[in-house]
Amino acid sequence: MTYAHDQRLAFCDAALAAGPSAPTLCEGWTVADLTAHLYVRENDPVASLGVVVPAMKDLTGRRMDATVERYGFGPLVEVVRNGPGKWSPFRLFDAAANTMEMYVHTEDVRRAADPVPAPRVLGRPFEDALWKQLGMARMTLRKSPVGVVLERSDVPGSSIRAKGGTRTVTIVGLPSELVLFVAGRRQVADVQLIGDPDAVASLRASTLSM
Repeated sequence: MTYAHDQRLAFCDAALAAGPSAPTLCEGWTVADLTAHLYVRENDPVASLGVVVPAMKDLTGRRMDATVERYGFGPLVEVVRNGPGKWSPFRLFDAAANTMEMYVHTEDVRRAADPVPAPRVLGRPFEDALWKQLGMARMTLRKSPVGVVLERSDVPGSSIRAKGGTRTVTIVGLPSELVLFVAGRRQVADVQLIGDPDAVASLRASTLSM
């Protein structure tokens, strides 16, 4: 078992509990849409390009809709639960590609609920695993208007400088919460922003996401 596998199961459980028409933190997407996204991402390499190539966005949307229609919501969740298809390249690097992906999308379902549930207690080993992947923040935050330091609240002295700058904001929280902030889920991330008020406001106002 891997953390990616554990979070995949958590996503599927959360999706079934919420139902296909429930909202998610991914703007405009229901739980059914998000489940279809995960399927297409792993099993339809051409359509999945629409996530990063604007010109292919419509194709991706059509393939997602067709996926839900083909399987139905419940069966589709079970397909995603079983992992990447036999010929999917994701079978070779599931842990590297999906640990953070599955965690974030599980929270996209959970924290879109009203009321928002308390954060899950994930445990130190998994928090450590997410911390190791937070190096990607250097790419995600490269356009930040201010310098950014990520600091673990559970391990004194552990920090990552994600972006240099003359004005710096330090974002403090558990690695799991820092991941959500860096991934663009700022409204639900349980973090503290420390720095000059103008710098903090500038970072909050910027549009950064995975």
